[in-house]
Amino acid sequence: MPAPPIKSRLVSIAWCVLVPLGVLAANLGLGLAVVSVVGEPVLGTAVLGGLVALLVGAARLFRPRWFANTPTVRPMSGTPRFTRTVLGCLALAFFAGQSLALWLYTLGGSAGFDESTRARTDAGPVVALLLALVAAPVAEEMLFRGLLYPLLRRRVGIVAAVLVTAAGFSLLHANVVQFAATLPLAVLLALVYERTRVLWPCVLLHLAFNLAAVLVPAQLLGALANPVSALLMTAAFLACALAVYRMGTRARACTRRQGGRRGRRQGKRATGRIAAGLNVQD
Repeated sequence: MPAPPIKSRLVSIAWCVLVPLGVLAANLGLGLAVVSVVGEPVLGTAVLGGLVALLVGAARLFRPRWFANTPTVRPMSGTPRFTRTVLGCLALAFFAGQSLALWLYTLGGSAGFDESTRARTDAGPVVALLLALVAAPVAEEMLFRGLLYPLLRRRVGIVAAVLVTAAGFSLLHANVVQFAATLPLAVLLALVYERTRVLWPCVLLHLAFNLAAVLVPAQLLGALANPVSALLMTAAFLACALAVYRMGTRARACTRRQGGRRGRRQGKRATGRIAAGLNVQD
């Protein structure tokens, strides 16, 4: 007997609160333990990334049903168009996030962001690049798109799962500047995972985002530190993200139609076999 609508909604709300809190708390506890052993926060974060990738990867390998939700997405003829749209959306996510983050920083600064910057500087360029281009893309995608998002999708729809995952991903960075900078990226990555159901595109997009943050000149980004640029870039990103979302919904609709046609064909074959058997028995 299905649960009453109100009870079902309450369960879904509790799921959207408790599951992210559990994932973030487990990651924080493991991170504190690793940093206490390593003794250096940035290197410790890189080591933590390796552990998270190992643990979540093992869970996805040996317990795939924990992370499955229906319908599964099948390849479509529109994949090149989807790829182009995602790459354009990634560029908009980068500039929208940077514009909003820099504008917020000019308004009141951020002690947490300043401390994070000092820690990366003190760790040296090699460790900082290892964290930004290897550990962070792999571990954060494993944790959020590989673990949290599939768990949420087992109970709630796409929009709720995307927003909760994006909020958790941005909160992980623990300061308002990085929260704003990474929020558009988190939305895009969740939509890409929903469409593809594999992690490697998310890892590559995350790496490209971090690489752009390293390579794009500060003078160019500084020109975006105003509310007008932040608003325009965010609006453009949201329009592009909506296009990615619609492509994903079309993919699921196509999968359902294919499944329905396959089921009808199998039913007809089974009916034919039964009829043939009856004729033989006669």
